[in-house]
Amino acid sequence: MKINLISDTVTKPSKQMLEAMMNAEVGDDVFKDDATVNELEAKVADMFGMEAALFFPSGTMANQTAIKVHTQPGEQLITDKDAHIFNYEGGGVSFNSGVSCKLIDGNNGSFTAEDVIDAINPPEFYHSPLTSLVSLENTANRGGGACWDFKEILEIRKVCNENSLGLHLDGARLWNALVAKGETPAQYGKVFDSISVCLSKGLGAPVGSVLMGSKDFMGKALRVRKVLGGGMRQAGYLAAAGIYALDNNISRLKEDHKRAKELAEVLSKAPYIKAIDPVETNIVIFYLKEGIDCIKFMDTLHENDISIINMGQGKLRMVTHIDYTQTMHEKVLEVLTNSK
Repeated sequence: MKINLISDTVTKPSKQMLEAMMNAEVGDDVFKDDATVNELEAKVADMFGMEAALFFPSGTMANQTAIKVHTQPGEQLITDKDAHIFNYEGGGVSFNSGVSCKLIDGNNGSFTAEDVIDAINPPEFYHSPLTSLVSLENTANRGGGACWDFKEILEIRKVCNENSLGLHLDGARLWNALVAKGETPAQYGKVFDSISVCLSKGLGAPVGSVLMGSKDFMGKALRVRKVLGGGMRQAGYLAAAGIYALDNNISRLKEDHKRAKELAEVLSKAPYIKAIDPVETNIVIFYLKEGIDCIKFMDTLHENDISIINMGQGKLRMVTHIDYTQTMHEKVLEVLTNSK
């Protein structure tokens, strides 16, 4: 029994999801003629109360498209030092948009409205890049799946309004935050200029993200997606998986959260653990004590058919997901308890 806790991106479609995919009505989405893609885009836009949406092959492309539409070369965006758009998108902010990042030293991936105010370059000071965009990530991947305080998001929105800044949300795991905090998509749709959400993480679809915004914004995004090579043909087979995921797999995320917290509880009692980041959703980040050989620890897990990821800088991560069953969970708890 192979147990993969490297990420929630390792999931495979269920039998029911595969059936939905095989029964999809498809066309050529480059010509906007794929009925199932159109249905998915309309469904997500309606959930968030936003004007339009666009299906993308990846969350990275969706984020990079949003940044490109929001900014001009030579400008600067504000984000957290641990943000996915800065750390894990191949330098795309600078490569694709010619934009630099002003990084905030936040708390588990989030920051405050005051932090944003302090990070804005004076627009009349032409020696520094013009600040044009603020980007948040919810949940925060490198922050251990931490959720933003929605009240703080509202305060940041005010700052953006006062300084004519765009506000983008990298909501790759926003579904987890919504379930954990009891929030709704419509709350977020009212606040952000653009939102990207991922279907291939906690929701279990094999491929795909969706970017949302105004009709004008998404018209520009369609052109950027084309430039980046993101136009797909009979993509309805993939969109059908996304529709199935949205209809069936959101509420069950609470199971992943429960298991993640149980993993953290066992780790907190283990003699080899130095620290564990707070666990709110489905990500568990922990640190081994000095003197504990990380490679040997990972080898012990591998010997028990358990895979986790080393994020570097002393961080180890486990991510629970739809394919991580209770039987697997009980085995992992036992191995972690008995490890030295």
